[in-house]
Amino acid sequence: MSALLDGRTALVTGASSGIGRETARALCRLGATVVMAVRDAGRGEEARADVERTTGSRHLEVALCDFSSPSRVRSFAAAFRERHPALHVLVLNAGIWSARRRLSAEGVELTWATNVLGYFLTADLLLPALRAGAPSRVVVVASELARNLDLDDPQFERRPYDGLEAYAQSKQANRMWTWALARRLEGSGVTANAMHPGGVDTGIFRKGGSVKGALAGLSMKIVGKSPAEGADTVVWLASAPELEGVSGRYWIDRQEHPCRFHHQAEEERLFELCQRMTR
Repeated sequence: MSALLDGRTALVTGASSGIGRETARALCRLGATVVMAVRDAGRGEEARADVERTTGSRHLEVALCDFSSPSRVRSFAAAFRERHPALHVLVLNAGIWSARRRLSAEGVELTWATNVLGYFLTADLLLPALRAGAPSRVVVVASELARNLDLDDPQFERRPYDGLEAYAQSKQANRMWTWALARRLEGSGVTANAMHPGGVDTGIFRKGGSVKGALAGLSMKIVGKSPAEGADTVVWLASAPELEGVSGRYWIDRQEHPCRFHHQAEEERLFELCQRMTR
């Protein structure tokens, strides 16, 4: 087992399956202590046992959190910081797709609550641990399927709801929030980068329902990458020595790509919206 991350702690959200599970597996192989954050205890334990069996790592934990709920994220983060005062790698991966408009326990549209506010609040609450672990890294799993962010109607209260559009705007928000976060982290020893894993057969679209979701899921099953292939750039961003100090960039297949969503005023507006919605 490589010692590249020996003695370092990594947290991977959405780690029960897909890219999250494969990221946890790869980080274990690099020697990290890995906390697998999951929503379902049974699936989380199955994932932990699978990763342990294939890596031989005994430095694995499962932590429960529903990232659509700010109150649960707060409880999760407090417990995490008590157990791990220093955090070296935070992989924000937990996400959903829903064909119909659903609300979180706090009454927020569920895709926005999970894919955007969940990322924002998790990072915000764990910043003290990331600063304590510096040099440390935040890796944001975004997507090329990103467009039409409406900061005046992020919850589709005025627009007709469309699951694909809700997912796409959340992924645009992921990138824009990463750029705002990276500015705030300058000089701290903590970096933040966003990436697109490619079309990956994770099942997220099939689980969301609808004809669009079924078609997208079938396409990924036929031509998509495996979850392990999708996790490759995530793990590289989390661990590569040559990326020390590199921040605020967008990556695909280990290559930096331009991001069409650079607009500082809108990024700051998004950041402030997330602050208000998670208070």
